[in-house]
Amino acid sequence: MTSVAIVTGASSGIGAATARRLAAEGFHVLAAARRTDRLAALVAEIEAAGGAASAVACDVTSDESVAGLAAAAEAAPGPVTLLVNNAGGARGLDPVETADVGDWQWMYDVNVLGTLRVTKALLPALERSGAGTIVIVSSTAGHVVYEGGGGYTAAKHAQTAVAGTLRLELCGRPVRVIEIDPGMVKTEEFGLVRFGGDADRAEAVYAGVAEPLVADDVADCVAWCATRPHHVNIDRLVVRPLAQAAQHKVHRES
Repeated sequence: MTSVAIVTGASSGIGAATARRLAAEGFHVLAAARRTDRLAALVAEIEAAGGAASAVACDVTSDESVAGLAAAAEAAPGPVTLLVNNAGGARGLDPVETADVGDWQWMYDVNVLGTLRVTKALLPALERSGAGTIVIVSSTAGHVVYEGGGGYTAAKHAQTAVAGTLRLELCGRPVRVIEIDPGMVKTEEFGLVRFGGDADRAEAVYAGVAEPLVADDVADCVAWCATRPHHVNIDRLVVRPLAQAAQHKVHRES
């Protein structure tokens, strides 16, 4: 039977690219996100390319909505072998001194509790498959802090802790846990969400960087990790563009 992959945050960016790539790898993809119009377009694109996909409306901050995703997984046309926890994001770049508590709460709910909700809901199906894989798309911000990034780095550090803890707790069961931590990735929405729709501020992040990563680069990493033989667990994959030697060291052309 066709294996089923579930991708959260699939309406744009890394999530959409991952859904396309996994469909090309032969998975039936359940593309999950809040924006159903975008999901419908994505599914149509995948099917036109010869792949198989279904759209599932899902808000990872809602227990009820995530329960609906689990129900869709139960009705899927094959065993659920792969979950890609991709939904996430950043809001604001304020120092801790003037931080917006609401922004921090949103980042924690989407990045950390969203991963928790979806993983809890899908774990029974993943284990039942006998060869389950959980991919958590976190960030290099889960390892290094920077000024103005307190809320986002705190959430991503927590997400990294969830991945490590889950791997320990599932040891001996047929579910592997993979953490993928991208550095600088240029997508159409990440910066816009972070800066409240300010396109100039969003674009300035990548100023002078000739080749930042793009969504397809991260999707390629997800697909490679997920398609290794099941006894091979890529615990953590850190991926940055060549121009970014570290979180604080980026080559920018004048």
